[in-house]
Amino acid sequence: MTGSSASVNPLRSLGSTVYVPAAIYGIGTGAAAPVLTLRALELGASVALAGLTVALVGLGQVVGDLRAGQVVARLGERRSVILASSIATAGALLCIVASTVLWLCGGILLVGLANSVWGLARQNYLSLAVPFEWRARAMSLFGGTMRLGFFVGPLLGAAAIWFLGVRGGFVVQLIAVVVAGILMARLPDPPGSGAQPQPHSLSTVFGEHVRLLATLGTGSLLLGVARSSREAVLPLWAHHLGASAGTASLIFGVGAALDVVCSYPAGHLMDRFGRTFVAIPSILVLALSYLLIPLTTSILAFTVVAIAMGVGNGFGNGVIMTLGADVAPPSGRAEFLAAWRLTHDAGFLLGPLSIAFVVAIAPLSAGIFVVSGMSAAGAGLLARYIPRYTREISSTP
Repeated sequence: MTGSSASVNPLRSLGSTVYVPAAIYGIGTGAAAPVLTLRALELGASVALAGLTVALVGLGQVVGDLRAGQVVARLGERRSVILASSIATAGALLCIVASTVLWLCGGILLVGLANSVWGLARQNYLSLAVPFEWRARAMSLFGGTMRLGFFVGPLLGAAAIWFLGVRGGFVVQLIAVVVAGILMARLPDPPGSGAQPQPHSLSTVFGEHVRLLATLGTGSLLLGVARSSREAVLPLWAHHLGASAGTASLIFGVGAALDVVCSYPAGHLMDRFGRTFVAIPSILVLALSYLLIPLTTSILAFTVVAIAMGVGNGFGNGVIMTLGADVAPPSGRAEFLAAWRLTHDAGFLLGPLSIAFVVAIAPLSAGIFVVSGMSAAGAGLLARYIPRYTREISSTP
């Protein structure tokens, strides 16, 4: 790519077809996230079981990742998004009408399944449509727009809760999923993608890239633990401190505000200084935040730590998607990215599961400390293996 072509911002043309719909989809996810555990508690679940409901989002994404690569390879990005949006719509509806914890769990699982296909289709599109020099900014901006939804979503969810009760967050999610799906369905598949009659199987991908996925992929998994656990920890600790559902949603939204602000600068820093420069501070801030949460005894102190978590999570926006695009092979790209996302999404399952398991036998604070330790371990793995696998790529002219 020439200097003149590189100076033209290729992200502007993607605003209405990628970034705006991503923000709207994020609004739905953000509106639902703080009320997952609260709705389960309302339906009679224990604290441990309520924490487990958040893990079902990760479980759905993990199960979806097993086939998401083949779905995108066969259907192409556009039709995959339509399919995923339809599944997410069904899941949100089920969460709204659920009268038992079991039905609520079914709806959450469906949304997780949809997230895997939806996210992979968009990541694959950006990895093909955006030049390497802009890749981290493209991915971080995509993650940032989703996080913008995570900021706006809890605020809209809090307003809906006042009128509809806890299930109001799911009503916002339903509307957002439908609107985002309609907008993204207008985007044509990029050159070099589209239907493939015989996509690679996931087992083939893991066999060809076992070393990378077992090392750098484990770091990705632990970053997933650090990110997903906050969706269980923040509402549960807010409940522990006696905060109402509306207050918990607002605290979640405040933390998400700085999450959004940090996203694009993080992508710029990655494009300029490399992936390690951003990834390691991000996960270390999350690890420290988890360490501090059990020490908070007031809503004010808790809010300060939630804001710190937002900063850490914000600077990690786009890191995993960018690394996946960096190391993905030209052949079987969608299938590889599905395997790569599986490592990260497994962390989204493992984090809340770890909390639920520990809380079942020990205080909530013990589960939070466990997540802090796992996050610190992830920082060590990423610091070791990101330079090893991206050194050659980051020097590409």
